Amino acid sequence: MAAGSVPAVDHLPLRAVLFDFGGVITTSPFEAFARYERERGLPDGFLRSVNATNHHDNAWARLERAEVSLPEFDALFADEAAALGHRVPGADVLQLLMGDVREEMVEALRRIAAADHLVTGLLTNNFIAFGDEDTPGGFRPIVELFDAIIESSQVGVRKPEPRFYELACERLGIEPREAVFLDDLGTNLKTARAMGMRTIKVVDPADALAELEAMLGLPLR
Repeated sequence: MAAGSVPAVDHLPLRAVLFDFGGVITTSPFEAFARYERERGLPDGFLRSVNATNHHDNAWARLERAEVSLPEFDALFADEAAALGHRVPGADVLQLLMGDVREEMVEALRRIAAADHLVTGLLTNNFIAFGDEDTPGGFRPIVELFDAIIESSQVGVRKPEPRFYELACERLGIEPREAVFLDDLGTNLKTARAMGMRTIKVVDPADALAELEAMLGLPLR
């Protein structure tokens, strides 16, 4: 086997569909990041580069594990950005995170949730839990469709840490080989795939849904 390759997995019949939220259920915040960078003359991809530097222990990771407060994140992120050449307040970045709901994904979720043989899970790195009073009201009917919700701010671990995915499987009563996971970040999918899950990278929602329909044998649109 080539170095770094993932061993072949004997999949079981699918029993669970697991979704990321931002970039899957809603539009990607990266679009807002790019607009912010253009408006302020920052290098393309700068905000993502800050988030990717020391990505297990940086300000972003610590916020998603609820280890720092919002004011602390604001200052820590600004310092990390400054170290890479451009000071950006963390509070600015947080304002860019709220995407638009992708209604086609919500419809697919409804159909999956209505299928007797499938369970659904929401796997999200976040800093405001969906049960908090600050959660946008428009999201509440969506999150209520899930059988289990795993939130980094509530469980103290985050994607792509293996324990995060293990918690999802435990709460749903499944094995990883019985799940398919949709996320817009390859690094999050890599861990899921190594554990035995099938994965779909969401770039174009229509393409992702076509792939999911083929896996499930279920019309989703």
